[in-house]
Amino acid sequence: MTIEFEAIELTSAGEALQHANADPRMDTAILLGGKHYATAKATSERLAAAGVEFAYLHDHEMPDGSWRVVTVPVNSD
Repeated sequence: MTIEFEAIELTSAGEALQHANADPRMDTAILLGGKHYATAKATSERLAAAGVEFAYLHDHEMPDGSWRVVTVPVNSD
């Protein structure tokens, strides 16, 4: 199955998060098929509703104050 979606492919999770934070049109960072994307929230919701497996990317502050990128899986077993 092929699903077309509008997104900007970036080279890392960090870059996808930075782009999503800077661009109000592409405000969500996801990991899909091993690639990092910035996309619109509505697009990620459409992918989720279609049953596509992907993960949201988020910055998470650790107890020591450092930051890590974490993934939140969608439609995975």
